[in-house]
Amino acid sequence: MSHFVKPEAGSWTQHYPELGTGPVNYEDSIDPGHYAAEREAIFKRTWLNVGRVERVARTGAYFTRELAAAGTSLIIVRGKDGEIRAFHNMCRHRGNKLVWNDYPGEETAGVCRQFTCKYHAWRYDLTGKLTFIQQEGEFFDLDKDDYGLVEVACDVWEGFIFVNLDPQESLTEYLGDMVKGLEGYPFHEMTSVYTYRAEVGSNWKLFVDAFAEFYHAPVLHQKQAVKEEADKLLGFGFEGLHYELSGPHSMISSWGGMAPPPDPSMVKPIERVLRSGLFGPWDRPDIEGLDPLPSGLNPARHRAWGVDSFVLFPNFMLLVWAPGWYLTYHYWPTAVDRHVFEASLCFVPATSARERLAQELAGVTFKEYALQDGNTLEATQTMLASRAVTDFPLNDQEVLLRHLHKVARDKVARHGQTSGHGQAPGHGQAPGHGQAAGRSHAEGNGARREGL
Repeated sequence: MSHFVKPEAGSWTQHYPELGTGPVNYEDSIDPGHYAAEREAIFKRTWLNVGRVERVARTGAYFTRELAAAGTSLIIVRGKDGEIRAFHNMCRHRGNKLVWNDYPGEETAGVCRQFTCKYHAWRYDLTGKLTFIQQEGEFFDLDKDDYGLVEVACDVWEGFIFVNLDPQESLTEYLGDMVKGLEGYPFHEMTSVYTYRAEVGSNWKLFVDAFAEFYHAPVLHQKQAVKEEADKLLGFGFEGLHYELSGPHSMISSWGGMAPPPDPSMVKPIERVLRSGLFGPWDRPDIEGLDPLPSGLNPARHRAWGVDSFVLFPNFMLLVWAPGWYLTYHYWPTAVDRHVFEASLCFVPATSARERLAQELAGVTFKEYALQDGNTLEATQTMLASRAVTDFPLNDQEVLLRHLHKVARDKVARHGQTSGHGQAPGHGQAPGHGQAAGRSHAEGNGARREGL
């Protein structure tokens, strides 16, 4: 028996007929040619979140971001005028990487008045303008105004910094209507950040898949709960309160993540003592913006709401938890079968030792869950690569997965048609195999479906 009631039509997926309901081909996660096409069609042409404004809070504060999938490195910096800008991390003299410390492949951060190349000491100000050339008189008719850093489109939404190497639309247009319901949430108050970073041996989409459904949680993570509660979770059925597809983006609202739990005996003793766990500290912080919540959170208005998980295509996930904190995931592809996974847990700064320990417990508990997911993904990637099976059935709770793979395939196919580079793997298959029969209903109207 299901724990919650589905929509009257009985299926979330069937509300989006262009997605189909048949098996989905996963060639897009193992084919090097498709990955190369994704780099061109997606990661070089899409708005990518690279961090938060708190990382560049003062004039001259900067950080670098390695974008292997786009084949470049970027500098993000706040200028004297308060503007945040992004530049290719490349000196205009002979192409040396401009900002790095001991190892040029590693990201770095700091505060400076100007950027100076380690190779020949060319200097650039915080707006990217070339201000000094060593032995300038040795060059031929060189105008410094023509050799500033190459700027990249950069914009900010609710404190999240986005960049785009080849923008086809503004950030506001790209994010669309779904995220408007998040505006006003106090992200800026949650500046106590716990970050994890790991290289994972799987295609980037497979890890998005893992966190875009809760079907796996009662099985894969059952040892994180006391046995009696784990047995109950297996029988609850689906956990979705609300699903939404909006353009290339999507979200799922779930009861999973309620804190404090309805019955304290369902969790481990340390969680009861510290009033915290995987779902964060149980005690809501005393800040504005949490009561009432912005309209886009808990859209089903269900009393048992725990977390809303937003998939902002291609590689950024934003999870807002009922107790008053948020979590971000980033998936940075480095090869068809590898990516760098980053997770950041963001809390209102603790005001006591107990609050700090509650945040620490949430952080270490999350790490254990993420390790379980990461290990499974590498096993999945290995077997997908065998091609012993290529098409896989997805259930109704996995509608966000079906949507993700379709969006990625469609973008590759459209880019291939305009650039003359051919079609995406699986292109031309019937609906139900990851391909739409016509214009995407999700992109057309951002329809919403609720399970009340």
